[in-house]
Amino acid sequence: MPLNSTRGAGSAKGFGLTAGATWDGIADFLVVAGGGPGGGTGQNGGGGGAGGFRTSYGPSGGGGGAESKLTLTPGSYPITVGAGGTGTDSPPGQGPSGSPSVFSTITSTGGGVGGTQTAPQAATPGGSGGGAGQVPSSVGGSGTANQGFAGGTNTNSNSGAGGGGAGAVGQSISNSPYITGNGGIGVASDISGTPGTYYAGGGGGGVHQSQPPATFPVGYGTGGTGGGGSGAVSIGPRAPSVAAPGTANTGGGGGGSSEGISPRLGGNGGSGIVIIRAPKAAGPKWSVSPGTNTKTTAPNGDAIANFTVPGTLTIS
Repeated sequence: MPLNSTRGAGSAKGFGLTAGATWDGIADFLVVAGGGPGGGTGQNGGGGGAGGFRTSYGPSGGGGGAESKLTLTPGSYPITVGAGGTGTDSPPGQGPSGSPSVFSTITSTGGGVGGTQTAPQAATPGGSGGGAGQVPSSVGGSGTANQGFAGGTNTNSNSGAGGGGAGAVGQSISNSPYITGNGGIGVASDISGTPGTYYAGGGGGGVHQSQPPATFPVGYGTGGTGGGGSGAVSIGPRAPSVAAPGTANTGGGGGGSSEGISPRLGGNGGSGIVIIRAPKAAGPKWSVSPGTNTKTTAPNGDAIANFTVPGTLTIS
């Protein structure tokens, strides 16, 4: 494994390149884990929590600040891109959490799973926590420090709370039988070269509406900006609608299930992503594999390595 360290400022030495075209090995990173699935089976499930969000290129998740940059040396760096957790309608209705993403010394935690009414099963912790399901006085799963926020709570409501996002807690619900929780918003990052790209939004909770919308307006359990999936709805203007998955390569949480939809399946979490960025002089020294992963150039000339599947960054 190549030597690496963390630090925030550069040095003047390069990797044997000519003067004026040196790179001192310092690089920025974004590491987003796989999102958690929404709660399934039973009645109305909570939204899945977003995958953990860690970066040196702007604020991290959970209200944390930017982390120190990495200092990389020549060699091969294996990279793990976490898969999203898979939703299920098999009792007790909770699939696995999202999987972690890893680059060098940086590991982001997979998203938590939405709570369920069957058994009942509490929402689980993660990078961001899952939202509470249709269980009175239940709490959302906790988030991980500097990675994401908790899922929303449920106080005597017949619907699911929102999953936590990297940028905000999932929406809590109380004494509102036909209103459901929205997923917490993610965090925007410019590291890919596309300004304002959001990652790690929480999944929306599911809802079953047994009365006409004119009598009981329904909330739709929308997914948080950053790839969160919307919750299922059984009756109403958007019905019937199954729980939506989190968007691939965002770490978004999956939507929660609805008792009025068959199968009562929580949405899958979205897969994660790893992005590395360094000054232009790093570009000729980098290669990425397999070919699904790419090298691009930012508008200012910075070199960018994008990993959407597990692979290897090689520095010569």
